[in-house]
Amino acid sequence: MDESSDMETQIMELIIHAGEARSDAMEALRAARLRQWPQAEALLADAAAAARRAHRIQTRFIGDDEGQGKVPVSLIMVHAQDHLMNAMLARELVEELIILHRAIDALQQREIHHDTHEGR
Repeated sequence: MDESSDMETQIMELIIHAGEARSDAMEALRAARLRQWPQAEALLADAAAAARRAHRIQTRFIGDDEGQGKVPVSLIMVHAQDHLMNAMLARELVEELIILHRAIDALQQREIHHDTHEGR
């Protein structure tokens, strides 16, 4: 495999892993909305692992470039970087939203428990 097609393969892998990270994060949020906490946590872990795989590829590109423009920047490379940044942001926001879903659930459970004991 020549250097150009190897780079294209790595870029596609970056896109695939970043897309997987974003999808897993969004699935984690859906699970949290349904109060499926173990599934939400597992999906967040999957999202983090996929993001790490994508980030390793990005780090390789940065290392190969050495800040000197050695790695050609194509539209697909920019697209891949965009995917990775969106996936990382989505995962971070989903983590925060799941914390909020847990807090809301705890408050709702406390209210139900309180109403049950007051005979409402």
